Amino acid sequence: MTLAEQMAGLARDAKSAARALVRLSTDQKNACLRAMADALERNSERIQKANTVDMEAGKAGGLSEAMLDRLRLDAKRIAGMANGLREVAALADPVGRVLEDRKRPNGLRLQKVAVPIGVIVIIYESRPNVTADAAGLCFKAANATILRGGKEAIHSNRAIAEIMVAAAQATLPDFPAHAIQVVPTTERDAIRELLSLTDLVDLCIPRGGEGLIRAVAESSRVPVIKHYKGVCHVFVDRDADQKMAEEIVMNAKVQRPAVCNAMETLLVDRSIAKQFLPIITEKLAAKNVEMRVDAPTADIVQSHKSAKIKPASEQDWSTEYNDYIVNVRVVDGVDQAIEHIARYGSAHSDAIVTANEERARRFLQQVDSATVYWNASTRFTDGGEFGMGAEIGISTDKIGARGPMGLEELTTYKWIGLGNGQVRS
Repeated sequence: MTLAEQMAGLARDAKSAARALVRLSTDQKNACLRAMADALERNSERIQKANTVDMEAGKAGGLSEAMLDRLRLDAKRIAGMANGLREVAALADPVGRVLEDRKRPNGLRLQKVAVPIGVIVIIYESRPNVTADAAGLCFKAANATILRGGKEAIHSNRAIAEIMVAAAQATLPDFPAHAIQVVPTTERDAIRELLSLTDLVDLCIPRGGEGLIRAVAESSRVPVIKHYKGVCHVFVDRDADQKMAEEIVMNAKVQRPAVCNAMETLLVDRSIAKQFLPIITEKLAAKNVEMRVDAPTADIVQSHKSAKIKPASEQDWSTEYNDYIVNVRVVDGVDQAIEHIARYGSAHSDAIVTANEERARRFLQQVDSATVYWNASTRFTDGGEFGMGAEIGISTDKIGARGPMGLEELTTYKWIGLGNGQVRS
């Protein structure tokens, strides 16, 4: 069997499963999700053994510590995956919602009703918890899922998917086995073949680095919802509570630096730079964070003995590091901060720290990103933190879904006409 035939068979099976999923009730879907969650916890040891194989290969392959952290699964993270599925089960079913209901002068009633998208391909790197998150969300919205994780997580991904499907089949004998599938090959051409099947695949959602997402978007013939990268900013205004600003900056940068909502650039108002920058430099140095700085910042912090400080290049301002590296720039107030973000940002997540409501409102209005914060960390851009349950991804597109994507973003709609004999004249 050729690779093209293999991918077409995978997609046909998913299409058939999607039709079967539409027939499931909300109670049946929720029962399956809860069974999947219990099974993940029950099989935690099996998943960790599979993950150990991936971790050892990742270390041998030279993955950075930050990327290894994304790959790692321990009992706590597996419990988190399970709890995410339970949260999805507890959410309202997005399918069948009446989004609009209107009656025409001739008596024809028209309803706009939420329906599943169909077959969704999820392409992602490193983070095997995405397997459970994506499959669970797509299933609740009655979509069939084809999962294509990175080769570095293949054993973890297979174990998770197999456990979820087995648990659902034990709960619901009619559960379609192909509703959740992992692409069985790590060949790169498999993605190209899969995303050429416009009659079988309805949507692709890539999650990962900019290179992966651009490659998918450029080669796909099916619609793609994406964010290319997360170049997130925190701007510390002259009227910021500086203790609050320190906590937000550190959380945004070092809690998990390898995720897309981590801060990559710190902007500081010139009027407080001499006060704030030495303090935050010391805190960043304690966490071994390298600082790439503009000239005014360098003048203020270069005497700090333990800090790793380098001059920032033009390219650095638009770089997503996914590592313990941060850009720092001194700006002349909120307007220059907004201009900087407009030029170098990725429309993902940006924050202002200030006690000045007028400047905060200006920032919130004028920064054109999927999520904008006032006095909060960019790390909150996440489906779970937004109360959506596990998330399918984050979109920086302006058409369709934007920001964290939960259940509602995994549906489309159709119009239903209810008449009593109307004909058009």
